[in-house]
Amino acid sequence: MIPAMQTDAAADSGSIFSLAEAVFAEWVVDPISATIFFDLAFWDDAAGDAIQVPAVVAWLIAGALFFTLRFHFVNVRGFRHGIDCVRGVYSNPGETGEISHFQALSAALSATVGLGNIAGVAVAVGIGGPGAVFWMIIGGLLGMSSKFAECTLGQKYRTIDANGHVTGGPMIYLRDGLAERGMAGLGRVLSVVFAVMCIGASFGGGNMFQSNQAYELVQQEVSFLATDGGMVIFGLLLVLFAGLVIIGGIRRIGEVASFLVPGMCALYMISGLLILLTHASSVPGAVGVIVGDAFHFEAGLGGFVGTLIQGFRRAAFSNEAGVGSAAIAHSAARTEEPIREGMVALLEPFIDTVLVCSTTALVIVVTGTWNDPEAGAGIAMTASAFATVFPWFPKILTVVAVLFAFSTMISWSYYGERSWKYLFGERSILAYQVVFLTFTFGGVVFRDATVVLDFGDLMILGMAFPNIAGVVLLAPIVKAELDRYLEKLAAGEFPRH
Repeated sequence: MIPAMQTDAAADSGSIFSLAEAVFAEWVVDPISATIFFDLAFWDDAAGDAIQVPAVVAWLIAGALFFTLRFHFVNVRGFRHGIDCVRGVYSNPGETGEISHFQALSAALSATVGLGNIAGVAVAVGIGGPGAVFWMIIGGLLGMSSKFAECTLGQKYRTIDANGHVTGGPMIYLRDGLAERGMAGLGRVLSVVFAVMCIGASFGGGNMFQSNQAYELVQQEVSFLATDGGMVIFGLLLVLFAGLVIIGGIRRIGEVASFLVPGMCALYMISGLLILLTHASSVPGAVGVIVGDAFHFEAGLGGFVGTLIQGFRRAAFSNEAGVGSAAIAHSAARTEEPIREGMVALLEPFIDTVLVCSTTALVIVVTGTWNDPEAGAGIAMTASAFATVFPWFPKILTVVAVLFAFSTMISWSYYGERSWKYLFGERSILAYQVVFLTFTFGGVVFRDATVVLDFGDLMILGMAFPNIAGVVLLAPIVKAELDRYLEKLAAGEFPRH
């Protein structure tokens, strides 16, 4: 928050930022929101309360259920094999690609394990109650199948240029895969729509939301940064460090992510588990509250549906299963077997949502922070929950939050860059990077987190429409690849290292 005493120049600066934010909300966020979150429910419950079923959330749920059934619960069957692949049991250094399975997993996780796990969970609990966490977990488990399908296709249809640089993801498999099935026109349309949405998502949820929430926490711990001047300095520093990494491409991003992500997750998870140990007697009750609240009808059917929808919505924003983003990173992995990378990818929603998000949620519930009006909302609620046991933790969380935000931003810069290249060509990439970094700065100076969060949701979730439609149409190809791969695996035809 900007202090009440400020210079006229600072006031003018704040007015400019506020005006830009208002224009952005009215002319960009609101019109897109009306489309993507179109309410499919045409009835109210018995109490007369409105029931809302956003189109995009219903689409994501339907897609995840379809892939789980179509591939015979590959989210369960492929779990152990995915771990073996990440460990390098089946890796061959001579295979085609730019990064290892572990680096691909780290790069994709760095785009998902971020402030959505810290702030997003608190948002879900604050709006939908503890029961939203249950539906977040269900969304994560089902999303493992979605992630498997899209990342398998990302590997299968990737392209490699003369310099060995890989381009893959929905914009490629929608175009080439659907052309292979005699739907070239539809494939071109879906690929362009996806690429446009992905670029927007890289500016919004993958960038603006991250820098916005990182600054929100940092300025509470460092008083100087709470001023207009401090805000600008923080934004410029974030731009500088992000720029130094994204210029290096996926190899640099993979190296940085494989270093940052495991350490950040370990620090955050250990802190959360220590808090749960100090409240061990309250954990069973907290689990009971989460499960019981997930099915409560005290607020009518509308309340139940609202809790469910909020859980699935935040799960999708957290793990991005079904939106196709991770397929862009996984397409760069070194392997000749598309299914193998799909197996690696299905681990992401489990790590992101089932492990990290659940830890955050349990800490919020066992400490009673979710029901404390003094705890704040979003990332402030999470910080308050951890501070009930570790008063110094908000300072640690400040560092973790900035690193989470940074890792998410660099991975999303790659997603957007590949989509930009697909639409405008290799020579225009520098222009994309400049615009991306401009949005990084904008996320810091746009102070209304609601606008930033909504824009991020819209772009990221909007990618699911063309992606899931295409992956459903390409499901027979994925199923044939899966059957072939499992037969060879069972026959021992893949050497172990």
